[in-house]
Amino acid sequence: MSQSYAVRRGRMRNPFSLNLAIVVLAFVTLAPGRAMSQEMWEPGHSVGTVTVHGKLIVLTLNPSALGTANMFNLAHHTLRFTPGPLGYRVQNLPFIWDADFGSALTAPQVSLEKFAFPFSGKSWNALSVGMTGSITFGEPSAATREHGGIGASRDGGLSVDRFAELQDVGPDLINTVPALSVFFKPRMRGTRYSKELEDRVIISWSLSEPAGGIQDWTWTPTVNRFQAVLHKDGTIDFSYDDVAARDAVIGIYPLVANGVEKEIGEIPIETTAASAPNLTIQSIKLTAVDGLYLKATLQAQGAMLPASDPGIAGLTYRICLNKRTPTTKCSPDGHNDVLWTVQGFGPRSRGKWSSGPHYGAFGRGLSSQVQVDGANLSMQGTLPEGFKVGDQIFISAAVQASAKERPTQIPPHAIRLTGVTSPAVHFSSMKSGDGPIPVVYEAFHYVESPRAQDLTCSVIQALGDKFDMLAYYSDFRIDNPEAGTSSDGPLGGGPAGGAVTGIGAEQGNLASFCSKGRFQWQFIQPVYVGANQMQEYPPAGLDDPSTHDITFYTHQLAERTSNGKIPPYDYALSQIGHEMGHRWSAFVSAKVNGETIDLGPVHWAMGLDARVPFPYQRPTEASAMGGGVWQDNFDGTYTQLDDNYYVPATGFSYLDLYLMGFISSAEVPDFFILRNLVPAGHDANGHPIFKADRTKVTIQDVIAAQGSRMPDVDHSQKNFNTGMVVVVEHGKTPSPELIERTNGIRDRWIDYWTTVTGHRSTMTAEP
Repeated sequence: MSQSYAVRRGRMRNPFSLNLAIVVLAFVTLAPGRAMSQEMWEPGHSVGTVTVHGKLIVLTLNPSALGTANMFNLAHHTLRFTPGPLGYRVQNLPFIWDADFGSALTAPQVSLEKFAFPFSGKSWNALSVGMTGSITFGEPSAATREHGGIGASRDGGLSVDRFAELQDVGPDLINTVPALSVFFKPRMRGTRYSKELEDRVIISWSLSEPAGGIQDWTWTPTVNRFQAVLHKDGTIDFSYDDVAARDAVIGIYPLVANGVEKEIGEIPIETTAASAPNLTIQSIKLTAVDGLYLKATLQAQGAMLPASDPGIAGLTYRICLNKRTPTTKCSPDGHNDVLWTVQGFGPRSRGKWSSGPHYGAFGRGLSSQVQVDGANLSMQGTLPEGFKVGDQIFISAAVQASAKERPTQIPPHAIRLTGVTSPAVHFSSMKSGDGPIPVVYEAFHYVESPRAQDLTCSVIQALGDKFDMLAYYSDFRIDNPEAGTSSDGPLGGGPAGGAVTGIGAEQGNLASFCSKGRFQWQFIQPVYVGANQMQEYPPAGLDDPSTHDITFYTHQLAERTSNGKIPPYDYALSQIGHEMGHRWSAFVSAKVNGETIDLGPVHWAMGLDARVPFPYQRPTEASAMGGGVWQDNFDGTYTQLDDNYYVPATGFSYLDLYLMGFISSAEVPDFFILRNLVPAGHDANGHPIFKADRTKVTIQDVIAAQGSRMPDVDHSQKNFNTGMVVVVEHGKTPSPELIERTNGIRDRWIDYWTTVTGHRSTMTAEP
């Protein structure tokens, strides 16, 4: 019986890593049940050389550690896509631009009155224009309506995971929804326009990258103007005027999902009796699916385990493709042109998240479907740019019973590629009329960050296992829509070793981070020196009305300093304080009158009373980990005196400090959580008011759900050391700005930690 398993895929963008959470840095809800990255199972290894510069650690990366960037190069160009029976032909035309944009859109929906536009096998009388520089057709499916789903957005156009790397987005959008990716880039804002003529409709965008916020790359708006012309005969033009952004996905995405397979070839494998039957591969069969996907089927000596079998935990099947004879193994650090992995996961849960056994599929271009049919396991995906019909390619493979066992390598075999070509192209180098291609795109992107474990192992192997935390900063920008970073770690026990219990988060695989027991938490990727959050101060004269931007608080915070400015590196402290706080928070629940109430998870719920006993810079602060400061109006309403966002930098709540081991349970006053929040206006000072249902919570309710925090306050770690790491590209040295700013953040981090822990803990940053 054939079984298909739909999974989520990605690279270090998942809420679980082994037994712990990768946590995101702003207050969002993570989708449950996402598959964890296979890379999290792989031990880390050094990816560069380490030296010390004063109080900073310098990590100089190896030549191949970052991959290759591909920056946008189509400004003042027009691309024409002409449809045909087998796909689209692409032309580079002299720049065409209609300066009359027509009417500004107040909603994403555009109705066509003069013709129906033919696309993806249908004629459409309506389309959805996204602020993300994209157009979709038809209603979003149930799958793409999920938070963070890849596909159509209810707000118009395309949507992707929050931390999606654009080089992954290009192939991931295939066969999700009929779409035109004119200049798809998340988080854009501005104005969309529509103008319908007798034979075409013109959609124009005038957008800015987000500006002024902690996760933004710029303090002031940027100019990005581009246009799509949809002709009555199905021809499509994309034109680009002034474009400040350098990364986006551009492409044509009709649905191509007929499932027609054509055999490419089958490779027999010499087998031995040393492995279990489901790990003894007898052949690898390649087929082309719809001329778009390459499907690889591993045939084993015995039946493959179904996804429902708990015994699949740790099982790993890899396929590697190369255009030249590979000189390395089929492994994550083998530098193969294509690495596709299917891995088995056992049951797991955290709070209200739980999932049974399942297979996960990982790799750029790899489809989410893993098919098991008797002795066969199949995976399929699109090929990267440069793979085309007629090429000789080399296919190798590896199978592994668990992370603790060595993989069995299947050496490379040559085979001729037929019936399938890569949809990824470089538009600027395409010759006039190239094609036909059923789906075609180009992903413009910055370099890819090394794995979190590899960054950590590079430092620990060079300098020793003497860091509780690691923060990374760089002179280069990576492929991430946001300027910050999420965080991760094995939750080590510090210098004394041992696990911390009673905090809702279990210790993970220390060995994968090259630690013998100390290392606890880190940034998963470096923060760019040019990002807003690495600036000592915002530029003078900015006045942002958003309460989530630091300039809103300029007057209030300036009263705290002698120079009339806000405290230096305030955004940076928001980031590092929040992320390192995830070492302990916010994973716990409370058992109140027999009911288990989630207080998070990952970030404290908006309605949790999470006031700070040792504020960093304002009299009234909510926790850096979320929640709020709530005033009971004793009429069924509550005033929000401080919200659940972590700007400006704030301290930690009583509950946080208990989980961190800095105060005893007896020192945590009773608190409450507000549920069923309904807006009810504002007070005279502009604070939001809500109607809500209040539930009293005590620390004993938390202990009833999680157990006591151990080690207790009398035996817990109080002194911590953070390694401040500047990461530079191969052959380069850190810029003066990177050194100065990282040193500035280092100094403020030490002061911040002592202040917000009420001097009950100290922080050093010694290399």
